[in-house]
Amino acid sequence: MATKIASKSAKPKAKAGGKSGQIDKPANIGNPRMGWASDAIAELLARMDFPYISLVPGASYRGFHDSIVNYLGNKNPRMLVNLHEEHAVAVAHGYAKVTDTPLPVALHSNVGLMHGTMAIFNAWCDRVPMLIFGANGPVDANERRPWIDWIHSTADMGAMIRDYTKWDDQPASVPAAFESILRANQLTRTAPMAPVYVCLDAGLQEAKLDEEPAFPDIARFRPAEPPAPSEEQVARAADWLLKAKRPLIMLGRGSRDAGDWKRRVRLAELLGAAVITDMHNPAVFPTNHPNHLIEPRFRPSPRSTEIVRQADVVLVIDWLDPAGYFAMTVKSSIGNAPDAKIINVSVDSYLHRGWSKDHQALPAADLPILSAPDPFIAALVTEVERRTKGKAKPLAPFKVSPVPAAKATLDKSRARGGMKLRDLADAVVATLKGKPVSYTKLPLGWPGDAISFNHPLDYMGHDGGGGVGSGPGIAVGCALALMGSGRIPVALVGDGDFLMGCNALWTAAHNRIPFLMVIANNRSYFNDETHQERMAVVRGRPSENKWIGQRLDDPAVDLSAMARAQGLEAEGPVWDAAGLKAALKRGVAAVEKGGTYVIDARIDTGYAEPMMTHTGSRKAG
Repeated sequence: MATKIASKSAKPKAKAGGKSGQIDKPANIGNPRMGWASDAIAELLARMDFPYISLVPGASYRGFHDSIVNYLGNKNPRMLVNLHEEHAVAVAHGYAKVTDTPLPVALHSNVGLMHGTMAIFNAWCDRVPMLIFGANGPVDANERRPWIDWIHSTADMGAMIRDYTKWDDQPASVPAAFESILRANQLTRTAPMAPVYVCLDAGLQEAKLDEEPAFPDIARFRPAEPPAPSEEQVARAADWLLKAKRPLIMLGRGSRDAGDWKRRVRLAELLGAAVITDMHNPAVFPTNHPNHLIEPRFRPSPRSTEIVRQADVVLVIDWLDPAGYFAMTVKSSIGNAPDAKIINVSVDSYLHRGWSKDHQALPAADLPILSAPDPFIAALVTEVERRTKGKAKPLAPFKVSPVPAAKATLDKSRARGGMKLRDLADAVVATLKGKPVSYTKLPLGWPGDAISFNHPLDYMGHDGGGGVGSGPGIAVGCALALMGSGRIPVALVGDGDFLMGCNALWTAAHNRIPFLMVIANNRSYFNDETHQERMAVVRGRPSENKWIGQRLDDPAVDLSAMARAQGLEAEGPVWDAAGLKAALKRGVAAVEKGGTYVIDARIDTGYAEPMMTHTGSRKAG
């Protein structure tokens, strides 16, 4: 049976929680009148109904900043001040993961933009919408202050991120700025979604208006409906899938909308198809559904290999890397594809270009369809229901090996002390069972069978670009978007991720954004330990040295102290499952009261499940 969703949409409405509505309220602004170009730009944002703007302040957009505070009254949008530009972008990234909508970001001139580039690349790879504002100049050299304005001016600011943004512009007048912002908003919200960048000249911002400009009707510049398939493509896909003996659906990217979620389930049931999902993307299908045969993972497992090899028709729905996935499962040397017929549904190729290789290997497809995923599924469900009169088919006869027995739990005699990642997972799941939890991130090596995802907001996926340090900022953005939804945001991050991004948490403390963070603290950059071990084995060298240059344990960093220093509640280190369960109960109670709680959970190095890798032509890759 399909999982029932009570509301029409899974997307919560972002709103201030606790006392955050009174935070950073301007004084003595009276009834301000529009007098400056930046006032007009701020007014347009207000009319576009953006609730927040995530930023680190900078003099290059001091005019824009003043307009948000003293003209708009710091509302619609309200400023979310961050301690680093990477976090400002990551907050918007997390917000977009939950809502499928952009949150504006402001980055100071070239130096702020350079700070934010890693997080912009994450958002690009994750295909989330984001409206980034930058600033330049003044472009007119005669207006620049000595030294500082010169080093913060760039001939082409957008060039720094043009290869991993969808579009950029630097308008030179208020009407041009209106058009630029409206176009950017359209483009970032249109599939395939990705960040856009609008650079505001400091001279333009601080120009005085002779009269109030004419404002556009925002509704007439809304994004178009996402690309949909042709009737012929839908009919052909239905032919193949209904005739298949063992159809397989590989579900990749999808919206947070509850109606789209239900249609995905309906399609699998109508076709009797097996379903595979992964951990890179947010939840798109109930993982405890009978058709979802195996746990979601970051990489294929022997059990997923069995399923792929048995399928005779594979419907690939905006999967992150279908060619790479097939290469790790069917070991095909030509086209990295199985013998089955492949239907590949995606518009991701519209973003592909030469600089970045995030487009992955070129996938083979017998029926490539340029359509956004959920419009295609909606059309296919309608066609299949017409042909089958709405009667569901039994699950196709896939043979899958039984789940391997779970490894033994906590062994107090372990060399380094602490829990295994599996122990941590079991403690988290047992303690939070029955609560409406939204996992904003899970660490690499996480046991995919530990948690069932039964709602589109149960899991928000990974960071997109593999940029360590993104987890805390993304958690803040996800939690911001989930405020008022009744859900408990939970971020499980590694210690390296926390150490690089922990000062994103000040923004949560300042804005009273509640969530729970558990640090899977193995005191190591452990993913790189596995690479060093691989190098040593291939080269016949001692693998016991893999830890050198990786460990963060002499001295161990007091992570809970770093959280408390920013005004959050925190505890740890916690060394065993019983202590972790007790800490989690305290943390959940704090979050339910509107607080943010951080737990330093000490674990041993190692993954809960093996990470299958594909080496391609690199013998030691």
